[in-house]
Amino acid sequence: MKITIVSVGKLKEKYLKQGIQEYLKRLSAYAKVDIVEVADEKAPENLSEAEMEEVKRKEGERILSHVGDDTYVFTLEVKGKMLTSEEFAKKLDDLATYGKSKIAFIIGGSLGISKEVQSRSDMAISFSKMTFPHQVMRLILLEQVYRGYRINRGEPYHK
Repeated sequence: MKITIVSVGKLKEKYLKQGIQEYLKRLSAYAKVDIVEVADEKAPENLSEAEMEEVKRKEGERILSHVGDDTYVFTLEVKGKMLTSEEFAKKLDDLATYGKSKIAFIIGGSLGISKEVQSRSDMAISFSKMTFPHQVMRLILLEQVYRGYRINRGEPYHK
């Protein structure tokens, strides 16, 4: 399985980089995982609705340039479907079983994701009703993907 995480913005926090590296190392036994950072669009603090949509559109173009036609796309969205870890693991297993060997997870910028990216999404998922910084979501996502592989293989993992 080839997994690509496409995320808006550059990760600066050392503690997050360390956690992400740890999960990338753990996941290497199960899948090839790449993280692609696309530039966030510079914008002033107070944006009109139209300006916000334009920022998301530009970021969305950058995101979609890293997503192949044969890729199953998950978007991380506040209004996405919430899954248990077991349901998420089953979804990953089902994709592998039915020949989807390329998966992308899309983490938008601080304003969210564009309509174009939402249209390309095969499944919108949410990890909580709470809002998390998009940088932190990379770590949470990697942990859940790792947990999913452990669940699917019947390997122990803390609850």
